[in-house]
Amino acid sequence: MTNFQDLGLRHELLRAVEALGFNEPMPIQAEVIPALIAQPSDLVGLAQTGTGKTAAFGLPVLHHINPYLQQTQAVVLCPTRELCLQITRDLSNFAKFMPQISITPVYGGASIEKQLRELARQPHIIVATPGRLNDMIRRGKTNFGNVQWVVLDEADEMLDMGFQEDVDTILQTMPEEHHTLLFSATMPEEVEAILNKYMQNPAMKSVGKRNTGTANVKHMYYMVQARDRYAALKRVADFNPAIYAIVFCRTRAETQEIADNLIRDGYNADALHGDLSQAQRDHVMNRFRQGTLQMLVATDVAARGLDVNNLTHVINYNLPDEPEVYIHRSGRTGRADKTGICISIIHTKEKSKLRIIERKVGREFALAKVPTGVQVCEKQLFHHIDRMEKVEVNHEEIDAFLPVIFRKLEWMSREDIIRRFVSLEFNRFLEYYRNAPDLNVEERGGEREYRDKGRPARGDRSDDKGRFTRLFVSLGKRDGTGPHNIIGLINEVTRSRDVNIGRIDIMENFSFVDIDNRHVDLVVESFANKQRNRSGVRVNPADPKDGPKTLARSGKPGGKKTRRF
Repeated sequence: MTNFQDLGLRHELLRAVEALGFNEPMPIQAEVIPALIAQPSDLVGLAQTGTGKTAAFGLPVLHHINPYLQQTQAVVLCPTRELCLQITRDLSNFAKFMPQISITPVYGGASIEKQLRELARQPHIIVATPGRLNDMIRRGKTNFGNVQWVVLDEADEMLDMGFQEDVDTILQTMPEEHHTLLFSATMPEEVEAILNKYMQNPAMKSVGKRNTGTANVKHMYYMVQARDRYAALKRVADFNPAIYAIVFCRTRAETQEIADNLIRDGYNADALHGDLSQAQRDHVMNRFRQGTLQMLVATDVAARGLDVNNLTHVINYNLPDEPEVYIHRSGRTGRADKTGICISIIHTKEKSKLRIIERKVGREFALAKVPTGVQVCEKQLFHHIDRMEKVEVNHEEIDAFLPVIFRKLEWMSREDIIRRFVSLEFNRFLEYYRNAPDLNVEERGGEREYRDKGRPARGDRSDDKGRFTRLFVSLGKRDGTGPHNIIGLINEVTRSRDVNIGRIDIMENFSFVDIDNRHVDLVVESFANKQRNRSGVRVNPADPKDGPKTLARSGKPGGKKTRRF
């Protein structure tokens, strides 16, 4: 039976492996490590998540690193911030007895100044998410002249999240002489395209079956402007031609509106909500169960009686107010040993609500990029070609027509026939997505990127542009609430007196409170905790359109009696 001592690793790595309590290598490690140590080469490793892939590529890469050359010699790309930090920790543990080795994580949502300083020191290994590393490349802050190893970890998930262009850009900046290692649970066409374009005769190491994934749910979110939410939904549908999804909306009216818009725009969709008669409801549900509909737009209540095992996506057009509702929604996909994806389309004011749901689910959700028009067109084109390639031909019925068809098309060349065939289905996508705008909104502000340049005094808004978030509080004048009551309640529920509070607007039945971005998550999460918030006061991010002037014009309760402090 193989053990780590048989794999040819340098003694410092064997000491680290022993200190970590590793005895026998896992199958993917036993396949990959000796191959890369004996003969460095390009390599593709197919294995499920949680099978030890980090050690499979990390140990041989560390084995070949020159610790005395203070230059970046390896770059590891992965899809999420969480995985980036995990890989960095694992590599640091493997390099425990190689003190000269420096490893730097580079990912979005963290201080870019700190990462710039670390990159300037030329770490031996960079572990990065594609978006942030591409940003560093654009800034001219990377030096890949001595890179010998490029690792793509969870390549299928990385491309699912829309990082194709970033990955291409990064790979094109690497030196001509280097080795590429690609690890993936599945091998979709996009991953094979990278293999064919950037890898030279790669060794293939597989543990488990090709194109099989774990029976779980991937959680990801797109961040867009509120006005672009529907456009983002359409791009998700277009980027996934085989989509079979439930789209959850908050209200009956919105559910019907989104379904009507999708039908008008040519999508195979329908609505399910409480205003439908039982006969209408049964008709829609049966069509969806049978696969006649690709997208069902529904409210949570209306979808309760619907049970479908092979959904590809659950899409949150609006985040639910309760994390438990999100868990119920997401549990509708990823069933029967299939992989599912739960997507949320959010705007910047909903980040706090998303963080609460993340903690309830126990997983950090991945920020994905809304596909560009070019990416959508490319995906649709290859889907169309793939359908043509796999179509079953009924020779008995069609062969009789072929002589007439051949005579009609004989004046055209093979290339011209292919062009026309593709254009027949593809022209509408090219037309629609010509000059399509980028819908993505960068994550700015919040606790992960905030830089403390001195705290303004409570209520001082002279230097707080972009640093405060408006929260809705379900207490107002009718409850006898004043500014001191709200401040005291926030201090009590958060168990902190350091929360920086800005302007307070008290209406008749509710209030708005501006909270420093550093403390928004603390406040919202504390009030969501029923043990801390025994009074049951509701606090959540306010709609950015709602403010004292807006409420006064709209005639909502308290609109004419707004008090500002």
